Amino acid sequence: MASFLYRLGKFSYRRRWLVISLWVAVLVAVGGSAAAFHGTMSNNFTIPGTETQRMADKLKEALPKSSGGSASVVFDAGDSGFDQAKKDAVAAALEKLQALPDVQGTVNPFTTQEQLDTSADQIAAGEAQLAGAEQQMAAAGLPPAQIEAQLAQQRTELAAGKRQLEASEGVRFVSSDNKAAIAQVQFKTSINAVDPSVRKEVQDIVHGVSTAGVTAYASKEITEDVSQIFGVAEIVGIAVAALVLILMLGTLIAAGLPLLMALIGVAVGVGGTFALTSVIDMSSISPMLALMLGLAVGIDYSLFIVNRHRNQLLAGMDGEESAALATGTSGNAVLFAGLTVIIALAALVVPGLPFLAVMGVAAAATVAVAVVVALTLTPAILALIGRRLISKRAWAKAAKHNAEPGHEAADRALEEKRSSGGWGGLVTRHPWVSLVASVVLLGALALPASQLRLALPDGASEPVDSQAFKAYDLTRNSFGEGVTGPIVVVGEFPDGLSETDAKNKQFDVADQLRSVENVVAAVPVALSEDRRTAVFQVIPKEGPASAGTVQVVSELRAKGSAIQDDLGVTIGLTGQTAGNIDVSAKLGAALPPYLAIVVGLSLILLLLVFRSIVVPLLATGGFLLSLAAAFGAVVAVYQWGWLGAVFDVANPGAVLSFLPIILIGVLFGLAMDYQVFITSGMRESFMHGESAKHAVRSGFSHAAAVVTAAAIIMVSVFSGFIFSHLTMVRPLGFAMAFGVLIDAFVVRMTIVPAVMYLLGEKAWWLPKWLERILPDVDVEGAKLNRTDRSKAGSEELVH
Repeated sequence: MASFLYRLGKFSYRRRWLVISLWVAVLVAVGGSAAAFHGTMSNNFTIPGTETQRMADKLKEALPKSSGGSASVVFDAGDSGFDQAKKDAVAAALEKLQALPDVQGTVNPFTTQEQLDTSADQIAAGEAQLAGAEQQMAAAGLPPAQIEAQLAQQRTELAAGKRQLEASEGVRFVSSDNKAAIAQVQFKTSINAVDPSVRKEVQDIVHGVSTAGVTAYASKEITEDVSQIFGVAEIVGIAVAALVLILMLGTLIAAGLPLLMALIGVAVGVGGTFALTSVIDMSSISPMLALMLGLAVGIDYSLFIVNRHRNQLLAGMDGEESAALATGTSGNAVLFAGLTVIIALAALVVPGLPFLAVMGVAAAATVAVAVVVALTLTPAILALIGRRLISKRAWAKAAKHNAEPGHEAADRALEEKRSSGGWGGLVTRHPWVSLVASVVLLGALALPASQLRLALPDGASEPVDSQAFKAYDLTRNSFGEGVTGPIVVVGEFPDGLSETDAKNKQFDVADQLRSVENVVAAVPVALSEDRRTAVFQVIPKEGPASAGTVQVVSELRAKGSAIQDDLGVTIGLTGQTAGNIDVSAKLGAALPPYLAIVVGLSLILLLLVFRSIVVPLLATGGFLLSLAAAFGAVVAVYQWGWLGAVFDVANPGAVLSFLPIILIGVLFGLAMDYQVFITSGMRESFMHGESAKHAVRSGFSHAAAVVTAAAIIMVSVFSGFIFSHLTMVRPLGFAMAFGVLIDAFVVRMTIVPAVMYLLGEKAWWLPKWLERILPDVDVEGAKLNRTDRSKAGSEELVH
């Protein structure tokens, strides 16, 4: 493989304009496709085949008017409360909403609340009227049977009214202090399919009530805009990465090259992802994940090749030869490091969750593009840049040094001094202390991970100054937290019920649902024309992402068997709250098999790369430690609220449900990146005749600077997403930044050299029978001696 990549690097260097032209053509094609075919992204985290999805499909068929997504708008009248002018302004805004083509209907909170408030008085008046009529009939001498027959209809209607009132008890649409009102808006499509322009139009209409002294806050479902994936915070992260590159490489041209390569890779990868949004249901986090990874690995992969090329030029090597050799050695490590990331991301298809599979494949494809860009376009651009890659000052210093007699011996002495000093020297002088201290640190960081709780984000997780959070906060304080995430229950009734029987059956089911602990209200809201399908809205005591609501959903499902036995009604749960809980549970269950698949496949790849039993096991064990530490930090910050002011976590809560599975895939791939880059240097020194212990020091010394820079760059890029405008991306950015920080500096640059030094030659042990059957992929480029390179240089690359 090293020989092939050497020839590829030489070809790209010689045929620079052909390679550049091909990449320009790819960019134009992808950009045109993205502009012409992009569709609307959503956060539609559904799982085909679940009860939630089956009930949603049934609603669409039996009650299409009730199947669309719903959202809320909460109106704040201030301390003076709602007067008639303010009520009229709200009603007018809701009428405008009702006229929108995408809106199925709205619920006026004032008329609905008035109906609820007058219902009790009407029932009391009806009971008094019924009692009076019964007394008059009795006084007239009518027999009891006749009295009962004449008043039966009134009694039935009165009983139905009382049951309706009981079912609605605990539900309010205007707050008891008359300062807040909540309106429901139902769309014709699922909430995730509502176009961003419609969302904006809805907000513009409801904000018009401000002229009457009313403030309107649209809920998260309406305000969420996933059409933009790049914000100010992400640009800051890239700026920090650029600064690190300038400090390391010395010139703006050299620093700009890895950034340019990363941007081209991201443009192709993310552009291709956008081009498919019209035919694939894609969540907003898919291009975000591809963007994060594409930028991080794109910069790092090109940096490894550019840095080796730069050092070789300073040592006096010819430009073409240097670019080819850098591609054959560092490029080989890039290829196998990229393969581990791609394997980990592509394996996201295994759990069987469509949105997760799309996310993984999109990110894997972007990483694959980054690898190809690094191996082909980087040497082509290096050919164009030539000597300008290095500053004049550095060239002069190198020329003076190379002209000194005996400088080779001085270089070797300096290299020996460097390898025995610095961090690598400190770790290998005290390997047991380094190992134990690192493991204790990671163990302490991992402790909170045992309390990890998963959920999809709700309004509480939004920034405190956002409209979505203000809507959530006002709703929670005025109407109860459960109103922010109602649970939809669908009942399947027996055939042949009369209208009265069907209504009574609705109330019977509602009574059973209301008996579940922590259920505030259970209201019948719709009945199909054939009276076979009924819809109920259940209001839990707590918010949609709370542990209490998860328990309510579980108990409602358990109650289904009792409802079936007692009433002959089959129930199922659907809606955003139940769907999110199902997704979180499914993701949690998918973690162990996914982890096993990723680790298993990558162990095989690392076994091929390093031809050692210990190195793959050490790499994987270190990854598990850094993963646990990253989970612990996420729980501490986003679930417990530690350092919440620093990371803008105003309301700690459950962790994003697909964060763990994505973090496993991404962090494993990136951890193996650093494992490959550091350990390949050690193996290269060992294969070139150094003792095993000395090879640890010299290999670490060669790789430490570039790995440190690469890790800082990757942490900077990921950290930019900690303050992203998309709230659900924030914990993901934090987890990946912290995970890479811990893995690079504690695991790969401390634990790995300490263990490798302690083991010595045993670290490279491989059974003879396994050594014979494993292909030699030569990741360190040991076979690229000068004779091989001269031969390779005289051959044309075969396409």
